[in-house]
Amino acid sequence: MNKILVTGCAGFIGSYLCDRLLKERYKVVGIDNFNDYYDPKIKEKNLDWALKSKSFKLYKADICDFKSLSTIFKKEKPKKIVHLAARAGVRPSIANPKLYTQVNVLGTVNLLKLAVNFNVKQFILGSSSSVYGNSKNLPFQENDRCENIISPYGASKRAAEFFVESFYKTYGLKSTILRFFTVYGPRSRPDMAPALFTKAILSGKSINQFGDGTSSRDYTYIDDIVNGITRTLEKDFNFEIINLGNNHPIKLTEFIIILEKIIGKKARVKKLQMQTGDVETTWANVVKAKKLLGWMPKTKFSAGLARYIEWLKNQR
Repeated sequence: MNKILVTGCAGFIGSYLCDRLLKERYKVVGIDNFNDYYDPKIKEKNLDWALKSKSFKLYKADICDFKSLSTIFKKEKPKKIVHLAARAGVRPSIANPKLYTQVNVLGTVNLLKLAVNFNVKQFILGSSSSVYGNSKNLPFQENDRCENIISPYGASKRAAEFFVESFYKTYGLKSTILRFFTVYGPRSRPDMAPALFTKAILSGKSINQFGDGTSSRDYTYIDDIVNGITRTLEKDFNFEIINLGNNHPIKLTEFIIILEKIIGKKARVKKLQMQTGDVETTWANVVKAKKLLGWMPKTKFSAGLARYIEWLKNQR
């Protein structure tokens, strides 16, 4: 029961999870296609530590390729799956909704079908706060009907959720959907605001502020997210949807002020119109996570951001 398949293993969350699982004596099978959404060399570096472990096996494969996945399942026969592979990002999904549908929906269905075929005991889907869209019910609760999705990315993640639930109801595949809220920290994607803003301020370039600065995000530190995933792996839920968020939204203007204070340098702010697909607020209700997982976020945003900036400076 200790062999776990992690898809998207070379990404931000995936690589952190692999490191944690290996430290906790699990056997880990990692799948990643090392696509060029951002520099694949970054992803390769993310796996430096994991690749030193004899308990880690890496497969370079695409989750849209059912035949390749079948070969991996036949060889490895994993008992649990943490499915983190996905096309991420709201704005790119608007430019290429077909790709997001293929990867986030069809890729998920491929894994679900193989999970059933190979008698997998637990399927965990890494979903997103984007499924709530511009819901007016704040903070976001898991029983929200998710009727206000405003991006193809959010729609693709919600569609994946529906398939996970249908596979539980149809085939009895025990599954948990974890909705992540704006995860940040060391190794985070270079297209995210913490990376873009920090690099711009350090190099004296201007940052783009979309909207009037009142939009807010529930930034959640990577260690807290990984804690939530590992706690879920220890449970035996039939089917659950659980928010993993910081339960403390940070306004864009506040985010910039905290960033300036940590770096010790004023930001040059370029104000632009709110972009299509960007939600006004994300805010996680985490009562269910506390009740079912004994989980609560531990990292304050300012402390987590300081750790991230220190890591980023070392990378530079």
